[in-house]
Amino acid sequence: MSRYNAKEFEAKWQKRWEDANCFAVQEEPGREKYYVLEMFPYPSGKIHMGHVRNYTIGDVIARYKRAKGFNVLHPMGWDAFGLPAENAAMRRGIHPARWTYDNIATMRGQLKLMGLSIDWDREIATCHPGYYAQQQKLFAAFMRAGLVYRRESEVNWDPVDHTVLANEQVIDGRGWRSGALIERRKLAQWFFSITSFSDELLDALDDLERWPEKVRLMQRNWIGRSEGATIRFEIIGRDDPLTVFTTRPDTLFGASFCALSPSHPLAAEIAAQNPDAQDFIDACNRLGTSEEAIEKAEKQGFDTGLTVRHPFRPDQTLPVYIANFVLMEYGSGAIFGCPAHDQRDLDFARKYGLPVIPVVLPEGEDAAAFTIGDEAYTGDGLAINSEFLDGLGVEAAKRTAIDRLAADGRGESTIQYRLRDWGISRQRYWGCPIPVVHCPTCGAVPVPDDQLPVVLPEDVTFDKPGNPLAHHPTWKHTRCPKCGGAAERDTDTMDTFVDSAWYFARFCSPRAEEPMTREAVDYWLPVDQYIGGVEHAILHLLYARFFTRALAKVGQVAVQEPFAGLFTQGMVCHETYKDQDGNWLYPEEIEKLADGTARRIEGQGPVTVGRSESMSKSKNNVVDPEAIIGTYGADTARWFMLSDSPPERDMEWTDAGVEGAWRFTQRLWRLVIENLDHMAAAGTPVPATLGGPTLDMRRAVHKTVQAFGDDIEKFRFNRAVARIHEIANTLSGFQPAKDDGRFVLREACELLVRLIGPMMPHLAEELWERLGYQDFLADQPWPEAEAALVADAQVVLAVQVNGKKRATVSLPMDAPEDQAQALALAEPAVQRAMDGKAARKVIVVKNRIVNVVV
Repeated sequence: MSRYNAKEFEAKWQKRWEDANCFAVQEEPGREKYYVLEMFPYPSGKIHMGHVRNYTIGDVIARYKRAKGFNVLHPMGWDAFGLPAENAAMRRGIHPARWTYDNIATMRGQLKLMGLSIDWDREIATCHPGYYAQQQKLFAAFMRAGLVYRRESEVNWDPVDHTVLANEQVIDGRGWRSGALIERRKLAQWFFSITSFSDELLDALDDLERWPEKVRLMQRNWIGRSEGATIRFEIIGRDDPLTVFTTRPDTLFGASFCALSPSHPLAAEIAAQNPDAQDFIDACNRLGTSEEAIEKAEKQGFDTGLTVRHPFRPDQTLPVYIANFVLMEYGSGAIFGCPAHDQRDLDFARKYGLPVIPVVLPEGEDAAAFTIGDEAYTGDGLAINSEFLDGLGVEAAKRTAIDRLAADGRGESTIQYRLRDWGISRQRYWGCPIPVVHCPTCGAVPVPDDQLPVVLPEDVTFDKPGNPLAHHPTWKHTRCPKCGGAAERDTDTMDTFVDSAWYFARFCSPRAEEPMTREAVDYWLPVDQYIGGVEHAILHLLYARFFTRALAKVGQVAVQEPFAGLFTQGMVCHETYKDQDGNWLYPEEIEKLADGTARRIEGQGPVTVGRSESMSKSKNNVVDPEAIIGTYGADTARWFMLSDSPPERDMEWTDAGVEGAWRFTQRLWRLVIENLDHMAAAGTPVPATLGGPTLDMRRAVHKTVQAFGDDIEKFRFNRAVARIHEIANTLSGFQPAKDDGRFVLREACELLVRLIGPMMPHLAEELWERLGYQDFLADQPWPEAEAALVADAQVVLAVQVNGKKRATVSLPMDAPEDQAQALALAEPAVQRAMDGKAARKVIVVKNRIVNVVV
């Protein structure tokens, strides 16, 4: 057989693995475990190339670690709750559950086509009552531990859909679905107390050495520990002060105003007496709650008529504004503005004609001449125009200012965090119900564990705006678990980030009657290698880290960190195409020409070839993985994904690339199949003597084995692929003439097949069987290179004359110094450089360099 039939052989081995339950695992105390996990997918209906890359990387690691002798857990599940299912229900007139489970079935089948070494017995879906019942138990446990509370919070409110929107769902101030101008409202919300772990979450980042530094930095910035000062400004004519937090107390002498958040209690008090102030606050509330929206908006303020006294200059007062760029969630919801050294403050001051006083002088500038133009100066320097702070550097000025504030009783040193508690309430149907009953007598009462799960009602309708659970005629009406009186269920569901904040723990015991069993999580956790997109580097990972600490606090787990290692793979990109009317075209609709241009396969008109961008449905530059697998096979798709570029970088999907991978698949097949009759029998011992090209071939193969394993350990998959190409080229020219050559040919082919096993598992299994073996290749141990074969017999030493390289010499490893010296001095180029002079000194660094001094 001269061609590899991917469709036939991939189906064959997938069935055999499944029939043998090859990748199912259990805890084995005393055996070293390895837990590899890719971020689980949302069941949108079809896998995409990003999934193929993500799960291929994870599968390579899982298969490799399995061969290295680890007890490998490699599960799969579905992040199955969320708003898209509700939207589909409204558009298609079907229940969200049906849409979700149909999509899961489709995507499960597509993933199985990839030949992943998944323990499918552990499959979970977060929308299944068996999963969210356990999540509700955890909510109640966290509530008892003081990690859950309820309070009013500002939210983005869509007045048409009658629902809270996440910041990402507010586009240009309008609801992403209704298009209505959103409003900022206060609503009673449930919160997880993530801030109670602020210091732990921040400090532990230093220990996550197998996480990318960029991700750790993103987490640090999100937690946002700020050292500064709390300042109490005296409000003229009032007894209560205005409390402000600042990280720059050194710039107080440059203050020209104070500003309140539109949600500040003092702003509300003023608005109650002043309709103009209320109108301004209403306008601010239409901005939304995201920092990005506030940052982009024109800086505007409302003069309250109040003034405050400067803490260091009793005779100076500052006006107080309500400003649209001040967040209630940061600090105390009030700021002092130093326009010279903060761009937002400067924009505001220019708009309202407020003073701009520079108080930090850049190095090399003249204090008498230094002024601020259109840009605030935010760099380092020395204090100026600041009385007792003048001449001090920024850090020294901060400390001195804080000391003076404390001495005067007007402030103190304070640490603040950007991190805020996690609001989890969502006014939606398709999510995990919050297991709380609201009783007029007892208040908010958690549903007892023996009454869980609180199951979503199936008979809901989506014909009214707002939350279907709130509209249901009977579901919310119940009895209080404490007093037995009439009560109502909480009609909010949990943020879907909750579902993914602990699923890695559920995989350890997915069928347990409790959230997790201690013997299982104690064995499997933490996840040894987590793999997923960098777009989840902040919220998902932060929430999972919080959740693990919360689980530890309630006695569910022993670990504090969920993921010991993290790898963030790059995006899969493709060229973009447009027709003459500006419509996006799919790759299959066009034909690339030799000159780099394109034309439509059907239809007329020019095609514009755009830049390569991340594959997305919005630009139609997507390639269907199922079609690729159907045409070329899963192994070819996997091989190309691994070979194109380092896995942490974006990769370019091209037809030429996948066709090249397909040709190489066929080449590997022929390389083994066509040599079967020329090999020694399986199990033939190593010949007593080997030499010449035969020994060179054996050395090359064993060096590849050693380097290949190192590449897999370090996620250098593209280098590993290159090594297989190289050894295949070497092996293609090898002609065994004797028995020793026949042995080396078999050994080389067997080792080659074992190396490609994690990357091209179907091809490898078929070739392993053709080589005469009955057991799964997936069950074979990882090959070990022979130390004597990978040690270099020869080394090349650089020869320097008076510090300049003049030649190189080759000699045996660990050769004596006198031999290295003699060879070096005999080199013609060295003799010319010495110009007839005698060597005063010859320094030999063994196996590295010879330095001749004349």
